[in-house]
Parts: sequence; C-alpha cells; structure tokens
Amino acid sequence: MHHKLSVLVQVDLDGRHVRLVVTGCVTEVNHRALCPLVRRARTLVPGIAVIVDATSAHHVEPAAVDLLRWAAEHDDAVQGTPPVEFVLPDELPAHGTVTRLATWTPARRGPGAPEPAGTRHPARHPARRRPAPRTRLAG
Repeated sequence: MHHKLSVLVQVDLDGRHVRLVVTGCVTEVNHRALCPLVRRARTLVPGIAVIVDATSAHHVEPAAVDLLRWAAEHDDAVQGTPPVEFVLPDELPAHGTVTRLATWTPARRGPGAPEPAGTRHPARHPARRRPAPRTRLAG
C-alpha cells in the first residue's frame, strides 16, 4: 500500500505565521519528511509561529504525531522560537480499504468468453483518423 504525503506551505504576508497543510497519509515511516520542513519553517523569521495542519490528511497514525511532536520539541537548531502547533482532526482518520479495479485486456480473456460490461474494444470504437493534408501546387 502506498502512503504518499503532500505538504503545502503557506507563509503569511507579514511573516508571523507559517502553516504546513498536510494531505495524504502521515505514518511512522514518512513523518521524517515533515521534520526538515518544520525546521525550515521555524528558521524563516525569528519568532515565527509554525502550524502543522493535518485536518485534510486521509490517514494519520497516532505514533507519527507523537514522533513529530517529539522532534519539534527537541530540535536544538531552533531554540527561542515558539512551540509548533499541531492541528489535528478530533478523531484521527484510519486508512480505508483500497481495492484494485480489475482491468480488462484481450490477453486475459479466453476464447469465446463474453466481454466485460462497460469496456471499449478497439475494433468497435476506432480512433478518428485525420485526412491526409492536401498539397498545394503553385501553378
């Protein structure tokens, strides 16, 4: 299963707030990708407030949140900055069941087997062909 993480960085025009909007899946494995982003956001301007917003995430593991908080609290490179604020949904979303969609290919279909409903067969729906360009002869 692929746990992809996406982060949008929003910097306030006055330079007082940075919001990291996290979407996708936040796991114990990929939380490490957020740590340098949080550190970088905290070093933009002295005293800047950093908010990590995971309310739009599809899946958030509680252990990943604990590791992120620990990393933010113990980051020696950003001493003297306000603590990082974590905005999380009331109930951390669990990863839903993902099913693979079956795809039809001619090689998988046995001889004489009916075609699955809703499939397009190239012979029945040929691509439109452009007419050959006409040549203009000066004459």
